[in-house]
Amino acid sequence: MKRILFALILFTGLAWNGPLWAETPLTLMLDWFPNVDHLPIYVAQEKGFFDEQGLAVEILSPSDTADALKLAAAGKVDLAVSYEPQTVMAAARGIDVRVVGRLIEHPLTTLLYLKSSGFTKPADLSGKTIGYTVPGLMDVLMDAFAKVNGIENYRLVNVGFSIVPALSAGRVDAVMGPFKTYETVTMAAEGLEAGFFELEKWGIPDYDELVFICGAETLSREKKRITAFVKAVARGIEVIEASPEAALAAYFQAVPDADRKVETAAFRLTRPYYAKRQVCDPERWQTFADFALKHGLIERPVAVAPLLPALDAD
Repeated sequence: MKRILFALILFTGLAWNGPLWAETPLTLMLDWFPNVDHLPIYVAQEKGFFDEQGLAVEILSPSDTADALKLAAAGKVDLAVSYEPQTVMAAARGIDVRVVGRLIEHPLTTLLYLKSSGFTKPADLSGKTIGYTVPGLMDVLMDAFAKVNGIENYRLVNVGFSIVPALSAGRVDAVMGPFKTYETVTMAAEGLEAGFFELEKWGIPDYDELVFICGAETLSREKKRITAFVKAVARGIEVIEASPEAALAAYFQAVPDADRKVETAAFRLTRPYYAKRQVCDPERWQTFADFALKHGLIERPVAVAPLLPALDAD
């Protein structure tokens, strides 16, 4: 009887508590405040794809635009949304990070300005004040972009999250870092017409705009849960492809304070860029890393293969 009673208590406890993974949430820090760039994550959350993988996921917003990679590399959060250029730069500094999946598979970053400024080519920004969004990334990327495109004697200013106010108030003439699928829409909502230079059309190699990263130690410890997370996000992207309106509705349910008009317009522009596969292309990453070395984004060569572990999550 004691054995039967113990078995019943054990079974009840397991049935009540569910998967052991769910007891400790997997922490994910975004690169920015929640927006439609992150929509596949919220679809996975709202549609129960994380639950089906036995995961509880805690989604965090950064207090500063440079926080996510730093905290993930230090093991303070399990995962972070980061950028391919930022990841390559971190690797060049000896920071032991790993790329475990993709969110946006082509560049969205632009050098953004008010169309009324009349700029027609990047060199028109010589002698101007240029803002940037992510310290240690967009300022460095701006320097490389300037070298490639002949922008001289410019002054850099960190504008952080305050992109549109900095432009509309005339504090800066342009900003490096805004997305062509998002800030252009927020500007339009305020009656401002955006102009922008797309990086990949002005000398910067194609790259993965948003990726999921973690520290090397975290991956070693949490590989199963991280693989499960990436699989759930991939399913979220499948929902976007099959039922975009349902995906957007799930996002608004998860982020009820979002501006529906702005986010809906941004979603239509962003939808073609969500990653079709979670596996990164090593050749494309190496091309960017070699460009980064040549143009001074990094000071020493980076072999990208160790950054891109195989997770079997695609």
